[in-house]
Amino acid sequence: MEQAIDDFILFLATERGLSDNYQLSTRRSLEEFAAWLSKTKSITNPAAVTLPLITEHLTLRKKSGLAAASIKLIVVAIKIFFRFLHLRKRLIKDPAEVLPLPRIERYLPETLNEIQVEQLLDAIPVQQPLGLRDRAMIELLYASGLRISELTTARLEALDLDNGMIRVTGKGNKTRLIPVGKNARDAIRTYLDKERPRLVGKKTGSEIFLSVRGSGLTTARLWQIVKMHATHAGLESNVYPHLLRHSFATHLLSNGADLRIIQEMLGHADISTTQIYTHIDQNRLKAVHHKFHPRS
Repeated sequence: MEQAIDDFILFLATERGLSDNYQLSTRRSLEEFAAWLSKTKSITNPAAVTLPLITEHLTLRKKSGLAAASIKLIVVAIKIFFRFLHLRKRLIKDPAEVLPLPRIERYLPETLNEIQVEQLLDAIPVQQPLGLRDRAMIELLYASGLRISELTTARLEALDLDNGMIRVTGKGNKTRLIPVGKNARDAIRTYLDKERPRLVGKKTGSEIFLSVRGSGLTTARLWQIVKMHATHAGLESNVYPHLLRHSFATHLLSNGADLRIIQEMLGHADISTTQIYTHIDQNRLKAVHHKFHPRS
């Protein structure tokens, strides 16, 4: 099993080009399965693995309290691992071929409405130190729907304010171009002109947004900044950076944007991930209908 797992992870890295995080997650799932097989069943050869053994392992993981989403990741890892071995003629039969993927209840993401977004942005004290930076960051999160990691790693050379575009690297090391709205462009220009030069230090890189020490911001710090300004704005809902990404997509959809375009801007590999926002919009329409239609 150990050698088979090593060969499979090498395949993911060299032939599939999948991210380091995905490789680590897949390796962890497979090594935990291999350790369970060795300890409880004295099995160390992939050829001895059967569907009932896989099912037993998954059942135990579920009983241990593992979330359905985590179980699904393990199932996917096991399925693609044994498919790889079977296609490479290292197994006569794929024991995980008919293993079903668990169904996961999908929860609608929270969003801010347009008034709440304005309330959040207007409450940022741009006259105070780092206020211009914070305003620019939150404007960009909402204007372009960036993931928190994409914003903290965004670099000056990837920003084209004249044409209103930013290039970011998302999940799976995939790069995409995203439009940047006028309000965000204006806020970023002001920050770059008036505040970023004062934050630059000897070891400063080309990250757009800098900390007080002149280094790039961490995702944890960005989380704190968004929470701080949301509290200052008096927003009662739980506001966090990814909420602005959800709001970006929902507001685009409700104003008539095509779902495929939203998928491209969000960097979703699968359109089904983006379709969650259609449910939010449907719920909004139903609420409006119920409130205002005389026979609702």
